[in-house]
Amino acid sequence: MAALAAAVLTAGGLVVSAETARAADADVATNGGFESGLTGWSCTGGSGVTVSTPVHSGTSALKATPAGSDNAKCSQTVTVRPDSAYTLSAWVQGSYIYLGAAGTGTTDVSTWTPSAPSWQKLTTSFRTGPATNSVTLYTNGWYGTPAYHVDDLSLVGPGGETGQPPAVPTGLRAATVTASSVGLAWSPVAGATGYTVHRDGAPDLNVTGTSTTVTGLSPATAYRFQVSATNAAGRSARSSAVTATTQTGGGGGSGADLPAHALVGYLHSSFANGSGYTRMSDVPASWDVINLAFGEPTSVTSGDIRFSLCPVAECPNVESPAEFKAAIKAKQAAGKKVLISIGGQNGQVQLASTAARDAFVSSVSKIIDEYGLDGLDIDFEGHSLSLNNGDTDFRNPTSPVIVNLISAVKSLKAKYGADFVLTMAPETFFVQLGYQFYGSGPWGGQDPRAGAYLPVIHALRDDLTLLHVQDYNSGPIMGLDNQYHSMGGADFHIAMTDMLLTGFPVAGDTTKVFPALDPGQVAIGLPASSQAGNGHTTPSEVNKALDCLTKKTNCGSYQTHGTWPALRGLMTWSINWDRFNQWEFSRNFDSYYGG
Repeated sequence: MAALAAAVLTAGGLVVSAETARAADADVATNGGFESGLTGWSCTGGSGVTVSTPVHSGTSALKATPAGSDNAKCSQTVTVRPDSAYTLSAWVQGSYIYLGAAGTGTTDVSTWTPSAPSWQKLTTSFRTGPATNSVTLYTNGWYGTPAYHVDDLSLVGPGGETGQPPAVPTGLRAATVTASSVGLAWSPVAGATGYTVHRDGAPDLNVTGTSTTVTGLSPATAYRFQVSATNAAGRSARSSAVTATTQTGGGGGSGADLPAHALVGYLHSSFANGSGYTRMSDVPASWDVINLAFGEPTSVTSGDIRFSLCPVAECPNVESPAEFKAAIKAKQAAGKKVLISIGGQNGQVQLASTAARDAFVSSVSKIIDEYGLDGLDIDFEGHSLSLNNGDTDFRNPTSPVIVNLISAVKSLKAKYGADFVLTMAPETFFVQLGYQFYGSGPWGGQDPRAGAYLPVIHALRDDLTLLHVQDYNSGPIMGLDNQYHSMGGADFHIAMTDMLLTGFPVAGDTTKVFPALDPGQVAIGLPASSQAGNGHTTPSEVNKALDCLTKKTNCGSYQTHGTWPALRGLMTWSINWDRFNQWEFSRNFDSYYGG
């Protein structure tokens, strides 16, 4: 009995010791009562302020006002412990108020109320993943609704540091391999705040997630990779090595046919606007890819795409169809690519049925054949693409408009072969916003268009020549630094492009990581002039963005996750607007790349 009692006491002592070593539950949110203004918080578009009334307690509360293109999201990133339980709560007042946590490493959570005329408490809980050391807390309203109020926000759970270096990572494997890049992934390590990828024995890249793409590699070359885990206490030993050999060709699609640094522009061929009509033969040699704007459907859901030159009444200097076709052949003889761009701002295309899909393939083929074009640009905007409720995995889409578009493009690629040029020009709402939100979300209520291009890009990445996201006409977008970035300067283009070349977890789910694209598949989309669209970027700022992304100089405050000298180039809306602006955009491109 004495021996048994001693054993029990010893076991009890061990339990007490273990519990003592673990940090006690605490409120780990910063300034949740907003008594220190917005210290610790970041609100989109300057939408948040602190007010003295109404308040739930103390002397201050948050007041955030949504706009037509801004949901007044206020957020902060806090340090947490891996594999631990947390409870998030806040008192709210107003209409359509959301409270949530992203980047939990398990299932991100949110809760909301459609109406809180007086103070109402919202509460949700989650458990962090085995490698999660920080989460982002947020609250937001809904687009165009009145201001909402938040007070006494708290996140209760274990705080403090682990005090121990992390274990050695396991499960390192090579994923997508191209001529200049290797995708890597590995299993998460408890207590790790980051990882270092070692290439051929030397540290090469620091990342925070459990996957990355190493770029800037030489074709047909074998590389040896290892990974180590890090936290505040130190770095682990290196993992077992994996060897991958890069491919012999270029990136996806027919990108090898383009110059190392290409200039892409849209030519207003079917309409006129304030920039004036520009004949195909008058397009300068600076432009390597010319997208004919636009092929449009006979109706939103028909899939039947039509294209014709601008009417003489609208464009007095328009060339004849024969002259237009001859000019296209002359451009192609000079090594240029001429594509039909489908969609645009007014050309909504929803391939909701197989009949629409088949009509799309047939009608686009007729346009390509009639004008002797090199391929297709997908410029679906507005409500062309959206995700049905329950369609939550970009790797396995189920929404008909998504599935049918993928199928249609693959049919066109199969018909025209390896030389078929495929480009895409989505808006940031459909791509980078997917880092935070994907479709209507696991509980509904979100905009179903959020991130809706991601499954299309992913399914067609092996066929994709160029992705040039429109870094304009955009609201603030969260980058991989979990900060919001606004258009108009180098920072926005650096952050948005870094996401494409690094990859990112979709809707914060680290089990659903959108893999990085090859830098040869990526161009930056910008307006050619201040008249062409919101978010015009001056040539000096454009050059800063290129310096940062290709040389890691002039980066400002944003730290990229790599250096990509093989970044393909720039896209602009449009050739016509560049001509209107004395060719400022294309002249700067030529000057930067020594053209």
